[in-house]
Amino acid sequence: MASSTPPSKANNTFSLALLKKLSEEDKAANVFFSPFSISAALAMVMLGAKGNTFTQISEVLGFSEAEQLHTQIQQSTRLPQYLLKCLKPQNPQDEIHSSFKQLLSSLIKDNAPYALSLANRLYGEQTYRFIEKFLADSKQYYNAELETVDFKKGAEEARVNINSWVEKQTQDKIKDLLKPGAVDDTTVLVLVNAIYFKGSWSQQFDEKLTTDGLFRINKNDTKSVKMMRQTNKLLLSIIAEANLQILEMSYEGKDLSMLIFLPNDIEDDTTGLEKLEKELTYEKFTEWTRPDMMSHTEVEVQLPRFKLEESYDLKEVLTSMGMVDAFEFGKANFTGMSTATNLVVSQVVHKSFVDVNEEGTEAAAATGVIVVERSAMIPSVFNADHPFLFFIRHNPSMTVLFAGRYCSPE
Repeated sequence: MASSTPPSKANNTFSLALLKKLSEEDKAANVFFSPFSISAALAMVMLGAKGNTFTQISEVLGFSEAEQLHTQIQQSTRLPQYLLKCLKPQNPQDEIHSSFKQLLSSLIKDNAPYALSLANRLYGEQTYRFIEKFLADSKQYYNAELETVDFKKGAEEARVNINSWVEKQTQDKIKDLLKPGAVDDTTVLVLVNAIYFKGSWSQQFDEKLTTDGLFRINKNDTKSVKMMRQTNKLLLSIIAEANLQILEMSYEGKDLSMLIFLPNDIEDDTTGLEKLEKELTYEKFTEWTRPDMMSHTEVEVQLPRFKLEESYDLKEVLTSMGMVDAFEFGKANFTGMSTATNLVVSQVVHKSFVDVNEEGTEAAAATGVIVVERSAMIPSVFNADHPFLFFIRHNPSMTVLFAGRYCSPE
């Protein structure tokens, strides 16, 4: 798939917007999440959403561009109506989900030299009746089967069951996605997406070269870290306008890469990332990481060995981004899921894990959405001894699967 395809662009746009939001909450905190996992879970919610609820989720996830483009064509063109109908998809929702399905299928590759798995599942209250089309569409577009559970009388057992499935799908990396009390007798549906990746660097670090080093967390403070080292021909670009270096380190097979955005130095009073986070847009991200912008250069790389495990309750973040009605009783419209008019999303929880070491990277994430009934000159050294952003990207589709900010060794 080309990089301009709607789901890839939507996902990457959402990725950068969410990274900014999570970074604003604590300017010095490590951040790690899978925008793709969150998008997939919320896209399943969109299948059952209508009206403003659908529109708001679509806009937050970056999916609204196709509809806006059609509106612009309608307003500016003199084409007859019968041609305009041909230009417009019969159902914009179907267009979104069918393109997402294509992207999902493009990510999984038989006999790949890395492990990448994606899984979706619905857990529905056994006494609750869901609209058959919603269940059929979930299966068709997201390969998400419905498993009936007893939330009314056995919420804790259902929670343990859901967590066990997530743990299995992420090779035991994501444990306890749903905390005690996350589901109760008002829960009618939990939508879950799990993603797992493990890959070896195309050019691995020699463990014997890893030494103790200091990581500058701001202008004044440092922490000790295990610093990995290698010198190889790698893809590097210098973005003079942003005082930034971008290093691309590919995994075996070259389908996936880690992109590391490293400011040349710490210029602000926090991590040195504030300016970059503020100015980084989808257009700049795409431009700066284009293949012809990166050149094979002999680079001495110094990169910390690190692990991150992060948990997020995304309700407030998504609300601040414009997804408001889905959480509000009286405004939420999920009549595409059920004929009931009192369904609302109570929580969107996300948990992620990444391990970056000499051999490569292991990363996993899971997202659960709970619906309830309520009432210049190229430098030879790339020294990541201060905060940086990083992205794990699927290169054929140019889709960001994981995004993070490394500010401080744990």
